[in-house]
Amino acid sequence: MNDAEIQIQFPQPGNWQEFTLTAIYQDKGGYRPPARYTQDEIPTDHAPAMQAVVASLVGMGEDWQAVQVWARLKEFYAPEVDDPMRTAETVDLTVDAVNSQGGRRIFTSRDYPEFTVASPAAVDFFKYFTKQNHE
Repeated sequence: MNDAEIQIQFPQPGNWQEFTLTAIYQDKGGYRPPARYTQDEIPTDHAPAMQAVVASLVGMGEDWQAVQVWARLKEFYAPEVDDPMRTAETVDLTVDAVNSQGGRRIFTSRDYPEFTVASPAAVDFFKYFTKQNHE
């Protein structure tokens, strides 16, 4: 089981260029070190994956603006004719959003299917910032 997650905070809802990314994971000793990054510290080869996350948030529309996002790696059964036991990894987003009337709501992939990001770049992005690459 993978209990790692990435939290992304947007201090100004709707301003997607400014954020703080916090990676939460356990190292070999069980310690959960805080690992925080700003938008300027995201490696350029991982910038397209972050842009894909932002693109899915923009799809929420004008009424709701994300203030925080939780990203988690998920594995699901995805059989194919040639490989009936195939599984695939995705990055699933949970979004805490606010609206102009002061409302607050949590959105998941049930609300917006694009919150399940299946691109290999998104999975690599998640693994880069969590324990898979830091052990």
